[in-house]
Amino acid sequence: MPYRPPLRAPSGPRRRTLLVSAAGAALLAGCSADPDSGGGGGPSVTQRARARAARDSRELLARYDAVLAAHPGLAERLGPLRAQVAAHADAFGDGTTPTPAKSSASPSAGPAVPATEKDALADLAGAERALADRRAKALVEVPGELARLLASVAAAGATHAYLLTEGAK
Repeated sequence: MPYRPPLRAPSGPRRRTLLVSAAGAALLAGCSADPDSGGGGGPSVTQRARARAARDSRELLARYDAVLAAHPGLAERLGPLRAQVAAHADAFGDGTTPTPAKSSASPSAGPAVPATEKDALADLAGAERALADRRAKALVEVPGELARLLASVAAAGATHAYLLTEGAK
């Protein structure tokens, strides 16, 4: 006995209706406000994330400078890593105004530097690793291009942490 399809029409919306509805929704979404606008005339999510990333990179750069000032013997080893951190700060700083850093008890004093070179390298590695982890977590909060930049810089920070740790052995 051959199989005969049912004579009644399938229930539910037709494919064409769904496609038209999806196209209409896309047009309406395209006409809505910018999702990064944040409303109220304040900085957008992207601007805040970019400013935060630039500030974090500048703080890390200050740590490198403090370690190099305290341990000049590490200059050859830390020079290329420091240069990359400076490039990251510049990349995040493009098109944004720098935000003031959090005030501390002594604004002229730099970050504390451990007494030995080995401890200073371990401290830098920990700072790089922590910042790379924070940036990796922030990826879901920002749009495409900034997310790619954050991912790239987070990967570089993880690599720096590895190089600083492995070199200390």
